[in-house]
Amino acid sequence: MIPPRPKNVEALEDYKLKVLFDNGEEKIYDMKKNLKENFYKNLNNKDYFKTVKISGITLEWKDGEDIDPDELYNNSKLQTKY
Repeated sequence: MIPPRPKNVEALEDYKLKVLFDNGEEKIYDMKKNLKENFYKNLNNKDYFKTVKISGITLEWKDGEDIDPDELYNNSKLQTKY
């Protein structure tokens, strides 16, 4: 099953991503654990990290770094609305 698709993404401080999904949920994904992997080494540059874009069913950066859609949705924390 394909997880909900991202509709909007905003890079936050401390290597977090705020993602609005097409089911209306707004979640925060923490990228800090990913930055330890060689594949994501370019994302340690905060300016580059902020260039994240939606690409199909997930998020991507210009040099090809992306996040597994299941990982992105299932391991993001739901934002509570007040």
